[in-house]
Amino acid sequence: MKASRQQVERALRSPSDTRFFLLHGPDEAGSRALARILGDAMGAEAERVELSGAELKSDPARLADEAASISLFGGARYILVDANGDEVTAAVEALLEAPAASNPVAIIAGALKPASRLLKLALAEPSALAFASYVPEGREADQMVLEMGRSQGVNMRPDIARRIAEAAGGNRAVVELELAKFGLFLDAAPERPRELDHDVVDLLGAASEGGDLGRLVDSVSGGDAETLQAELLRLRSEGIEGIPLIRAVLRRMALLARLRAEVERGNSVSAVMTSQGKAIFWKEKDAVSQQLSRWRSDLLVKGMGRLLEAERQVKASGALGAVAVDEELFAICRQAARLR
Repeated sequence: MKASRQQVERALRSPSDTRFFLLHGPDEAGSRALARILGDAMGAEAERVELSGAELKSDPARLADEAASISLFGGARYILVDANGDEVTAAVEALLEAPAASNPVAIIAGALKPASRLLKLALAEPSALAFASYVPEGREADQMVLEMGRSQGVNMRPDIARRIAEAAGGNRAVVELELAKFGLFLDAAPERPRELDHDVVDLLGAASEGGDLGRLVDSVSGGDAETLQAELLRLRSEGIEGIPLIRAVLRRMALLARLRAEVERGNSVSAVMTSQGKAIFWKEKDAVSQQLSRWRSDLLVKGMGRLLEAERQVKASGALGAVAVDEELFAICRQAARLR
């Protein structure tokens, strides 16, 4: 059955009557946010079974088996499937034919065409719910930022929410990472809310790395390990290391993620760069354009997640310092090199 957002959120919080959820659409981050509702409803101690579409394509019976299995520890259990289009259709058919399936199943399937067999199957099945997530725009995007901010203890005025939504291109994953960055800076938490203002956004969300960090940022984003090593040594001799490096690279990756969303909507790299006008410093445009051609949105989100986690660890331990940060920068640099 086709569901509204309200219907699918309500069912994910109480999934007992639903055999499987098909979470699809171009906003994959939105689909994953819905899947987290199911995880929260099942509880922190629930067993989560993650399956890929390739696994289920080669073994269609496994999904039904996992959905009927009892948790090793006797607690709650749910199944999360990462699918690529119709490759899991046979597995879903087997799931629907199974006499019992006590564990709920959520399938994240990306953008599906109207002719998709999987989509048609979900829409025709009374025990299934299908919901398509689209990148929010306008007031919907502003409201998304406000709600996500409140959940992290980051409060803000509507004009600031609009600014963040526009800078992230409505990409929920990028917004989440940006808010996590602001929350770290403000020392915010749900039980300890803080107010976000334009000064903090200016400080942490600026598109330009500027000054001495520009070459380091380009070496990481462009996959130049030799230059990265030289820049780390030079900056360390000047007393610059650790978190400032993370934040400089984060700003570049957030910029690339925002622009890449436009490319993946069908715009050319050249057109996207032209649309930025003077928002990108002219000396950086060639490098940003080259990086934009290489990086995919999913890899950018993963890279930003790693950097934010490194910053959390540095702040929490007070001892990891430059070594841990350098390791993450080299890991992202190696990924960039593989994209050439």
